[in-house]
Amino acid sequence: MRKNVIFLLAHQLCKDVFRSKVMVVALGLMILLVCFSGYSGWENYHDQNYARDAIQDEVQESWENNPDKHPHRMAHYGSFALRIKHILSVFDLGMENFVGNAVFLEAHKQNTVNFSEASMSTGLLRFGEVSLAMLLKVIVPLLIFYLGFATIAEERENGTLKLLIGQGITRKEIVCGKWLGLYNLSLIFLIPIFLILLCFVLFGTHDTSSGTSLMRYGVLLLSYVLFFGILSAITILVSAFSATAKSALVKLLGVWLLFVIIVPKSLQAIGYYLYPTPSKIEMETAVEHDLSLQGDSHNPDDAHFKAIKDSVLLANNVSSTNDLPFNYGGFIMAKGETLSTKIYLEHQDRLYKVYAKQNNLERYSAFINPYTAIKNISMAFSGTDFQSFLHFKDMAETYRYNLAQEMNQLQMEFIPNSGKAGPNTISSDFWKEFPPFQYQFMSIRKVFQNELISILALLFWGFILFYGLFKLSNNLKAI
Repeated sequence: MRKNVIFLLAHQLCKDVFRSKVMVVALGLMILLVCFSGYSGWENYHDQNYARDAIQDEVQESWENNPDKHPHRMAHYGSFALRIKHILSVFDLGMENFVGNAVFLEAHKQNTVNFSEASMSTGLLRFGEVSLAMLLKVIVPLLIFYLGFATIAEERENGTLKLLIGQGITRKEIVCGKWLGLYNLSLIFLIPIFLILLCFVLFGTHDTSSGTSLMRYGVLLLSYVLFFGILSAITILVSAFSATAKSALVKLLGVWLLFVIIVPKSLQAIGYYLYPTPSKIEMETAVEHDLSLQGDSHNPDDAHFKAIKDSVLLANNVSSTNDLPFNYGGFIMAKGETLSTKIYLEHQDRLYKVYAKQNNLERYSAFINPYTAIKNISMAFSGTDFQSFLHFKDMAETYRYNLAQEMNQLQMEFIPNSGKAGPNTISSDFWKEFPPFQYQFMSIRKVFQNELISILALLFWGFILFYGLFKLSNNLKAI
């Protein structure tokens, strides 16, 4: 193949498109949408993180300003953990508005994460919000299909294709030249958005490693570059093997509907049908049932904890808990906390496995739908996917458990047993020693592990379609 011929055909396609008023109107609308979504995304990111930081500081200040107290009272006083938004959430909102942002942390109980944007907004939020990623995943593919549906089919109809072949231009050169021209047009929509996003990453990062954010940004950029190449290849192939330009347009609109709406929505419904999840009440009831079978650390007559008590007395060679060298109440509360947390995590793990089965059904569908692949990659590397939410939830639970056990340990060390002289409170200085909750985003290595299937699927689509461009171009009909 001759590169100069391919570049000439690509250049001619771009010139023809820019002569059309459609491209001018499309660019104008895209500029408006990019400005709106970029500004609203940045405002949302900045305002939400500012508010959450202020609340987290207020929570810590309130915790530290508590007077001298019994440690167990402080364990029940508890704290809050708030989820910080990643800078790349400016680009892709993902599930950001539909999952909770704050959770109350207290001893003996795992609370749900609350205060999602959806729970405090009107039902209109269900229709989605305009984001930079939504433009690239939903709107630009439509534009690519519209700009490219007639590239070959129309030239066949008006006889231009036959003339090109008659002048010695090979079928491969025609197909590759048309693809390159359409791909270059698609990059006109892509590059400005990622330049804007780069400015956000470099100058607007909020308490995150700029290096990690840049790596995430790089993966997103490469993924969308490949995705647009795939869309351009689909457009050219459909146009090449359609009898008329009109039929090519109808086929491409059908492809868009399948990729963006029909397949994702159908798989979500199928996933929930095949792998139903328990309701919140069912989950809590199951946890309470298992806890009741194991015992109640607050009940002195409970058989399970009575056995622990007898073994502790025997090990310390005393006849009463009052004679133990540590506070028995703190000790038994620590044991109860360990037991209740273990049971809760077992139920949570089973729930996570059901979620994984539901999500894997959609994730593996990326091999038949490239939109699914780019959607998953986009959300994951923007820190707005479901796994990122679960990561926050797990971090909050770890902090809650450590807080409760630290208070139990302080009770064991500094609170005397019943019947012994000594203070029933400890200094408030201990509250200041316990560090505040600090959310750390998921490592990029873990994100890669979570989205390996989506990445492989996108590469698979790229290989199949680019291979198809070369092989199927030999079968291109001139008339």
